[in-house]
Amino acid sequence: MDVAEVLADSLEADFAEAFAFESFNRMQREALPALLEREENVVASAPTASGKTALAELAICKTLDAGGTALFVAPLRALTNEKEADWDRFEELDYSVYVVTGERDLNPRRARRADILVMTPEKLDSATRKHDSRRYDFVTEIDCCVIDEVHLLDADGRGSVLEVTISRLRRLCDPRVVALSATMPNVEDVAAWLDAPSECTFDFGDDYRPVDLHADVKTYTHGENAFADKYRRLYRALDLAEPHLREDGQALVFVSSRQDTVQAAKKSRDEIAERDIPMGARGEYDFHTRAKELENDTLRKSVLDGVAFHHAGLSKNDKDRVEEWFKEGLIELLFSTTTLAWGVNLPARCVIIRDTKYHDPLEGEVDMSPLDVLQMLGRAGRPGYDDVGYGWVVCDTADADRYRRLLRDGTEIESQLADSLETHLNAEIAMGNVASEADVFEWLETTFYYERGQRRPAKYGFDTLETTVRDALETLEAGGFVDRGAPEDGRSGTLEATALGRLTSRYYLDLETAREFADCCDRAAASGLDEATVFEAIAKAGAFDSVTTRQAERDAVDDVLAGQPVGDDVGSNGQRKVLAILRAEARGATPSDLRSDAWAITRNALRLLAALRAFLDRFASGHDANLASRLEARVENGVDEAAVGLTAIDGVGPGRASKLARSGIHAPAAVREAGVSGLVDAGLDEGVAERILQSARSLPAVAIEWGSDFPETIAVGENDMREITVTNAGEAARAEIRVSVNGLEMTSTDTYLRGSETVPAAVFGAPDHDTLELTVSVAFPELPLVPVSETRTISVQTDSE
Repeated sequence: MDVAEVLADSLEADFAEAFAFESFNRMQREALPALLEREENVVASAPTASGKTALAELAICKTLDAGGTALFVAPLRALTNEKEADWDRFEELDYSVYVVTGERDLNPRRARRADILVMTPEKLDSATRKHDSRRYDFVTEIDCCVIDEVHLLDADGRGSVLEVTISRLRRLCDPRVVALSATMPNVEDVAAWLDAPSECTFDFGDDYRPVDLHADVKTYTHGENAFADKYRRLYRALDLAEPHLREDGQALVFVSSRQDTVQAAKKSRDEIAERDIPMGARGEYDFHTRAKELENDTLRKSVLDGVAFHHAGLSKNDKDRVEEWFKEGLIELLFSTTTLAWGVNLPARCVIIRDTKYHDPLEGEVDMSPLDVLQMLGRAGRPGYDDVGYGWVVCDTADADRYRRLLRDGTEIESQLADSLETHLNAEIAMGNVASEADVFEWLETTFYYERGQRRPAKYGFDTLETTVRDALETLEAGGFVDRGAPEDGRSGTLEATALGRLTSRYYLDLETAREFADCCDRAAASGLDEATVFEAIAKAGAFDSVTTRQAERDAVDDVLAGQPVGDDVGSNGQRKVLAILRAEARGATPSDLRSDAWAITRNALRLLAALRAFLDRFASGHDANLASRLEARVENGVDEAAVGLTAIDGVGPGRASKLARSGIHAPAAVREAGVSGLVDAGLDEGVAERILQSARSLPAVAIEWGSDFPETIAVGENDMREITVTNAGEAARAEIRVSVNGLEMTSTDTYLRGSETVPAAVFGAPDHDTLELTVSVAFPELPLVPVSETRTISVQTDSE
């Protein structure tokens, strides 16, 4: 069926140019009527490489043709960026594509005007939680939501996020939902959850694969040394790939980490030479020239031998070149991380999964999910070149039967909501979506959890569903997240989120971490706060519960923490590792042995520091919140305490902050004083200096005025009330002005500081003190500026004096 003819018959606009092919295949033809001629939700399971991306694009075209907005939910952040590049075809038709991820600053105006939005489940969850804000109101205007790889529902942790977010989106704006998956044995359950009729539910079997798949398991002998085991599995993989490589076939080998792709490629080049396998293009002058385009030196040498590696850490140029040359057959053996299985359509005659376990920075060593395994094996077989594709799982003998069952029977998609029911229920209550116990049951009925529970009540505990709900509500009430009113009809008591519950939802926290943060606030209010307490609260957060410390990392952890205070309740090696990374990152000096996990741990820590800052601002004080804000900026930028205020200036990152600090410029006030010439002397270009100076001038600039007649002495028993003026000559901002005497807080004012403001200060002659130290301190809770503080010493005189 010709694409142009089909679309011309069904849609008013000319969308044929949005497709990278000229005719639809058998699978696409069978789904066409449901997508283009009907309005109901669609669920389709189709084998890898069968062309299901076109189903998403058809649904998007129908939505755009009707003047609507489409949302594409991608399982990985890397794939959102890929879609942005791939869908230039829509941009050429004057439809805008906008990617919303946590890595980019959101432009609400662009998001509102976008025709196609691309988001991950986590970002969509965050946006729908804030849908009533002007910044995220665009999520209430979605007309069609395409879920790519809907079997993500079964993933630990992430699955429940996708589930509750889609349920929430359907309640917010009731978009048409098109759910796609490469592996979905119980497609009818997903269809029932999404209310897709049978005419719009498709289970395209293996006979729709463009190339037959032969998949099997191969074992290796497990040893005592994990490093040596990697090479045992590598040699096993090369044994499996060798016959295909000798026949000019190609092999794609999945390994567990970026570093492993590089090391496996290096070792394989030597082994291929040893085995005298005819590979490589060293004699081809043109390819030598093209290989010089690569930015990675190791990759540049490797591709000439027909071996390459691919991972998310490579530059876009290098990834594009590797994909292009693999498709051209110039690269015959490619090592990759799992990202490639979900993204680029890069089939090979032979696919081998060398590693079934991988190290997750936050979870330690974990098994690759069954769905990932099936997705990777689905890359086997090159349409138009091979009659059959070969897929192999290399695993320990003890795991072999489990993987054979997976290859034979597949795996049903289950809901993961039960594991985090209280956390997600708290979010719904905080948003006002659930206001009574009766509402809880209505909310549950919109979830995949409820659908699966109807099918398998014993497994899901649905014979005691009311008990499950009541237990969840009691947990929320006991933890201080929810206030419950008395039930009026057996199960319809009112539910209202507390300030703690709302902050927990807003910052995406699990309940255990939120309680720990609340306790931290109590300690801060009672006895103050310091850097060690803040970092330890982050290190003990639930997000890091499964962090492990590998043997090679322990010395580095001990070195970082040597001489530093570590609380007795920081017990596990994982918590010590997180604490060490936080302290090292704050100094900009993370040991090389900790860097492989530092990025993921730091990204999560920054989110948690922002949350703790908000908790401290609400439940402790503005000065405590300011400390968390400064520590957040230090971890993000790797600058010391003296220079952290520089990071509040737009355009000043770690490099410029360090450069300015080396020249004695440590704060925005010093930047203003230095002027353009002083900044140029510190090593900045003149244009950069002008912009940074302008930005520094927009920040708060505080001065404290005591008055010319402020007393220097006071007699015992006398009292004098004075007013101190705090002036902000810069940009207005929220501030806390604190007045303390001899270290004890006397007054605290939370204000939006614009211009001048006076604060009362009591001067009193205390008989048990020779002097009074009266301190005024101004801190900005939401800015990483070092508090401005001044102290006056007043002598207390007795009558004899």
